[in-house]
Amino acid sequence: MAATATPEALEGRDPVPAGAVLPGAPERRRGGTSGRVLVLNASYEPINVCTVRRATVLFLKQRAEILEEGGWRLHAESLTIPRPVVIRLVTYVRIPRDAHSRKITRRAIFARDRWTCQYCGRERGKLTVDHVIPRSKGGSSAWDNIVTSCAPCNRRKGDRLPRQAEMHPLTHPSPPGPTIFVHVAASAIPPVWEQYLPLAA
Repeated sequence: MAATATPEALEGRDPVPAGAVLPGAPERRRGGTSGRVLVLNASYEPINVCTVRRATVLFLKQRAEILEEGGWRLHAESLTIPRPVVIRLVTYVRIPRDAHSRKITRRAIFARDRWTCQYCGRERGKLTVDHVIPRSKGGSSAWDNIVTSCAPCNRRKGDRLPRQAEMHPLTHPSPPGPTIFVHVAASAIPPVWEQYLPLAA
């Protein structure tokens, strides 16, 4: 029977030696326990990002398998294991349907909109967020009313409705899929992760 948990629950605290990944193992400077690991559900769906330490605990408790490993290993007095880069849970974790309702942040909006202004299509640059229907006119601060906007477009639209400014989003804003939050949790996406991260709107 599948367990039910939020992705954040995978970051739970299990007793591990302070300052070490494995019993008796000193923390290595090159990555150590501070790296990030992509967590896949048993179905191979990406659901979270966790620390190397957490991934190692899941592996040692036989709750996850290592699919991709780093170029070096974690050592203890009587045990050596690969440094996990991508792990897959052995038991399927049911993600609540409202998982996409997590806190809205600029980075999450930018990731959902692929770091592209939704008015002119310009990529990167100086990005901000815009309420499609301004709050002063009853617009909400919800996924379906906030889009990525470059600074010039934001200034040009101002506090006007889309029809007044003749500026409409290139795509209809909507809640993102769970993959977006992997992009938010990691400052950079390692190339080895990309095959597990299909684009999700």
